[in-house]
Amino acid sequence: MTREILIAPSILAADFARLGEEIAAIDAAGADWIHCDVMDGHFVPNISYGADVIKAIRPLTKKMFDVHLMIAPADPYLEAFAKAGADVITVHAEAGVHLDRSLQAIRALGKKAGVSLCPATSESAIEYVLDRLDLVLVMTVNPGFGGQSFLESQLEKIRRIRSMIGDRPIRLEVDGGITRDNAAAVAAAGADTLVAGSAVFRGKSSADYAANIAAIRVAAEAGRVPKLQDISGRPARLGETALIR
Repeated sequence: MTREILIAPSILAADFARLGEEIAAIDAAGADWIHCDVMDGHFVPNISYGADVIKAIRPLTKKMFDVHLMIAPADPYLEAFAKAGADVITVHAEAGVHLDRSLQAIRALGKKAGVSLCPATSESAIEYVLDRLDLVLVMTVNPGFGGQSFLESQLEKIRRIRSMIGDRPIRLEVDGGITRDNAAAVAAAGADTLVAGSAVFRGKSSADYAANIAAIRVAAEAGRVPKLQDISGRPARLGETALIR
């Protein structure tokens, strides 16, 4: 199943002194989802914000709130984030021993359920919960800080997860070091939802953010273009019309 490319700016990279203005700016700039990175200083080595901040900014946009819980344990806080306005709640496979139970709890709250995998975690961790998922989030950096460099080792994992998903209506999201320079490779591997922080929040205006979002989207969509072959069997070069039989 081919799904449209979605861009989800991470507000972790926003100017927190002007957070309301920043939300309005990325909304106007064409963000599809708003990605909210919640960190606890325990599961990851940083603290960001909690349910009260999400509740405060929820009225500022009608866009989907994609809430990524980098916290352990997560289960005691699921209801709070659901009530705060999360549309998608993603927990880490590594953050608890009963992943299936956590996903059931999210769905029982009327929210879409996601699971995230750290770079060192195998995709086998989600094999038996695929039918409880609305989203799989592949971390392409080690979680805990914004502005890190993309780990190319995760591209093969993305491909394997895309194969595992098959025709299920599950979004495959990638988070960590996403830029216009690697968006094509990420989309080619099978991702359909791209989280970007620093690469979106460059500049000072909604127009700057719109240009950044558009550049990432165009690159990702270009990565999805089928590699056609000409009659000699040679893959068509970029910008070349393939001579197909």
